[in-house]
Amino acid sequence: METIARIPKDRIAVLIGKGGSTRKMLEEACGGELEIDSQTGEVKVSWKDPETDLILKMKTPDVILAVGRGLAPSRAIQLLEDEVHLHMFDIREWVGRQPNQIRRMRSRLIGRNGMIRSRIEDLTGTEIAIYGSTVIVIGDDMGLEIAKPAIESILRGSEHGNVLHGLEKDRKRQRMRSRSLESYEEKREEVGGAFETLVPGLSAARKRRERRLKDSQVQPEDEPSVQEILELSEDEEILYEEE
Repeated sequence: METIARIPKDRIAVLIGKGGSTRKMLEEACGGELEIDSQTGEVKVSWKDPETDLILKMKTPDVILAVGRGLAPSRAIQLLEDEVHLHMFDIREWVGRQPNQIRRMRSRLIGRNGMIRSRIEDLTGTEIAIYGSTVIVIGDDMGLEIAKPAIESILRGSEHGNVLHGLEKDRKRQRMRSRSLESYEEKREEVGGAFETLVPGLSAARKRRERRLKDSQVQPEDEPSVQEILELSEDEEILYEEE
């Protein structure tokens, strides 16, 4: 058994699920068996298959941590995907341990009717969960790249309007970068065609080379294949000259 996380007691029932359904779902997804201590909130795992994917082993603790910090299990399980990652903030690092200040900052991050959190999620393609004094964000690298500075700005006391405006600008820059990358890749694919125009016959020469390489791999015992390579192609001929 390997200890992978410790979650708040009031999240244990969520991790287990009705009749153990959530635990079973997580076990099937990660390939291990979970043991949950209802007294301490400690979660351990034993791997059924010793050859279980190392990436799954590394990402399973993040899934448990995300559930323990307020994210629904059906959403947290996305963290098992290669491109989805987790980042956690501790509000106390910005406002100290005073409960009133922590509650105030939680309210600022959520916004009226959840508007601020939802807006950040929409602009970054991430998911945010706020629980106690922690904030977790899950998403791909590009989403986290612009979501993290926005959350930190709010934690430092920046105005919501300025933060959201900055997010919109960051999102536009990312789109432009993505389009530039796609354009660059398309141009690389077109290079072969352009070079063929400059060097006529290049494609035919490449095909002949590939054919010869393939022919050179024929087994001597395979008489039909040997006979085939001895036949000349339309663009080949044998010339006899005296020395």
